[in-house]
Amino acid sequence: MTADNYILFSVAGTSYALPSQHVAHVEMIDQVTRVPNAPAFVDGVVFSRGQIVPAINMRARFGFERAPLDMSSRLLVVQSKGRSVGLLVDACREFLNVPPSSIHPPGEALSGLSAQYIDGVASVGDRLIVVLGLDRLLGSTEHAVSTRPQEHASGEGHGYTETRN
Repeated sequence: MTADNYILFSVAGTSYALPSQHVAHVEMIDQVTRVPNAPAFVDGVVFSRGQIVPAINMRARFGFERAPLDMSSRLLVVQSKGRSVGLLVDACREFLNVPPSSIHPPGEALSGLSAQYIDGVASVGDRLIVVLGLDRLLGSTEHAVSTRPQEHASGEGHGYTETRN
């Protein structure tokens, strides 16, 4: 049995995984431009590799208290259904092969909205890792994110500034 590749990241002390084929790239983040009338979990937009992408704060998305960006914070730019979306996470430093036999269904203990986008819980060594279903996670936020990334003519002069409080 072959293992599947995942990108691991942490949010509020919990480890999460996304299939690596959905992650375009991971980068440091220090600037987010807020946009008016965005849902509470959308911090704004970021300029990433020639594209303007919405930035979803995963702490807010999962119902945790927000934390300021720091040197460990990362932006995972993911691809789903022809669109690019940025996920702001506390840290992302690991690529892991996870055998399918290590992933267990979330069970009845996880119900409600969170169960909609959890594919399972992986048991790897002494760690538990929540495996997310990206299409369902983003599908539940479709009203909040654009369907196609916007191309910026050049990478210069975008002028984004940090406006967090």
